[in-house]
Amino acid sequence: MSDQILRLARLGVWALPIYAATLFAGTITHQPPPQTQLADWSRYVTTNEFLIGHIVFSIFGSIFGAIGAVALGTLLIERGSVKLGLAGLLSGLSANVIGTSIFGIAAFAQPAIGRLYLSGQTQTARDVYYDAAQGTPMVVVALVFIVLLVASFIVFGVAFARLELMPRWAGIGYAVSGPLFAVIGFALDNWIQSVAAILMTASAVWMVIALRRFEYRRTSQG
Repeated sequence: MSDQILRLARLGVWALPIYAATLFAGTITHQPPPQTQLADWSRYVTTNEFLIGHIVFSIFGSIFGAIGAVALGTLLIERGSVKLGLAGLLSGLSANVIGTSIFGIAAFAQPAIGRLYLSGQTQTARDVYYDAAQGTPMVVVALVFIVLLVASFIVFGVAFARLELMPRWAGIGYAVSGPLFAVIGFALDNWIQSVAAILMTASAVWMVIALRRFEYRRTSQG
């Protein structure tokens, strides 16, 4: 692997804590359940804060997720963890590509549905919501996204924890934060997601700093 690729990977791995921070920022507030509070949900999703938040933190945040997955996967492969590095790279990159379609529905379709409801077309809004935002194709894609995202966090965390001279608990924290955020946090849709995102951010920063220190020591000794 060329030195230029490794230099770019060492720089790109900083995208991981940035990605985690965008996930935290996107979970500070939570939308009312549309199944039981469609009026409150409609008012929530038609705000500028909702639109801007989804565009900046979710859609653009996925860019950092994809870059971070490629960078960390590359560094793990270079350190000898070829299978896990490649598995984490492919699952993380795929998850972030697929996820943008879901975030796009949330950012652009949900506000339109909310405006329909608030304009008095309540039944039409309900029908469109369950057809577009909760239809079977959407649910299937969302499940694939969650599985791939969780897999990437677990694989990356385990691979990092197995590396020599690396802080094991940083990898464990990263591995735990993925399912805690995307499965438990998503199901409960409450403060658990924010806690998981904080754990993810702290673990990612710890991992990046440890990798940088290792590389500095190796360069100095070489």
